[in-house]
Amino acid sequence: MQGRLALGLGLGLTLLWLGSAWATATLLRGEMDEVFDSTLEETAQRLLPLAVLDILDREDEGVSERIATLRQHEELFTYLVRDNQGRILLRSHGAQDADFPPFDGMGFRQTATHRLYYDAALQGTVTIAVAEPLSHRTKAARNALAGLALPLIAFIPLSLIGIVAIIRLSLRPVRRFSGALAKRGAQDLSAVNDASLPAEIAPVAEAVNQLLGRLRRALDAERSFTANAAHELRTPVAAALAQTQRLISETTDQVARRRATEIEASLKRLTQLAEKLMQLARAEGGRLRRDKKTDLRPALRMVLSDCVRIGGSGRLQEELSDEPVLSDIDPDAFAILARNLVENALRHGDDTGPVQVSLTTGGVLRVTNDGPPVAPETLARLTARFERGKSISRGSGLGLSIAKAIAEGAQAKLHLHSPIPGRKDGFEAVFHVPR
Repeated sequence: MQGRLALGLGLGLTLLWLGSAWATATLLRGEMDEVFDSTLEETAQRLLPLAVLDILDREDEGVSERIATLRQHEELFTYLVRDNQGRILLRSHGAQDADFPPFDGMGFRQTATHRLYYDAALQGTVTIAVAEPLSHRTKAARNALAGLALPLIAFIPLSLIGIVAIIRLSLRPVRRFSGALAKRGAQDLSAVNDASLPAEIAPVAEAVNQLLGRLRRALDAERSFTANAAHELRTPVAAALAQTQRLISETTDQVARRRATEIEASLKRLTQLAEKLMQLARAEGGRLRRDKKTDLRPALRMVLSDCVRIGGSGRLQEELSDEPVLSDIDPDAFAILARNLVENALRHGDDTGPVQVSLTTGGVLRVTNDGPPVAPETLARLTARFERGKSISRGSGLGLSIAKAIAEGAQAKLHLHSPIPGRKDGFEAVFHVPR
């Protein structure tokens, strides 16, 4: 909007000034022609009586006389005095006969090179022709036009700069409002201050704030429902699981035992799903950045020790920095992210291949596992909820979506690669810790 306003106003003002200059130059040229014509006429009427007196005082009739000049100068007006027979009786020192057509009446005439005025005295027996070069008028008009154009050449850029400055100053509150919206993270849906906005933009800002409020309430309701539902499910599911396990230990009926074992597996998956839903609600609704930095290595070590029971101690290979890895990300959120990435690698990678976990001093968490490469279209969908690709292993399909939600909420970056860069197979998850 700022560019369009500046371009429109600048272009319109420039065209208006150029049009005004052209109209002024046209009017000025007409006025100058009138002044020059008046000068020609006045010159002829002043010179003709003097020329008649000079001619009458001569003893020899029909003799041509050239008026001598006192000093060298540019003669802009030249004249010829003739008798009724066309003989030249008097001429100015710079007059050329070819520039003066024969007298054919009083008034103005114009040739290809001169503008002339003719007058007569003594009943037409003595005529005078005063000539002015058209180049003189053209030069005078050009100088006048340059005098008009030169100030515009300097004034137009200054005016355009002033227009841009005024527009930028006027739109500064709008830019501040836009910048405040652009800096908002996915978790910040609070209202934006619009006190300094112009009256024309204030309704838009109010509508945006109302939309943010409605969106915040809807997301809060969704997160609250997810967290409450997952929390409320834990107790009855745990009770059902305990009763099922007791039934398995007490029954001697093999058919009942097999069915109870299937129910136990389903209840465990439901417990795991409830836990993942609570983690997702934590990732999407919690405060993921703290006011102070902490070392992330202890949280990662705790996660790896818990994951040993899932994949076996022989599969996990860790490589942690010897120096503290400081970040203001919440350690609990980082632990949830790391746990989901490691569990994803253990469950969906090659059962016999190692899972390598590294945390560098630069704050890069890298989790890699062996396995066939994932198709690009499948890789792009893996961070969606309940997306498990083509894997047939156990899992809720929420691990990578939870990791993505934490990365976005912490203004960090999570990248997935398959195959692993430099290899033809494998899967790699890279999380850049916010520093």
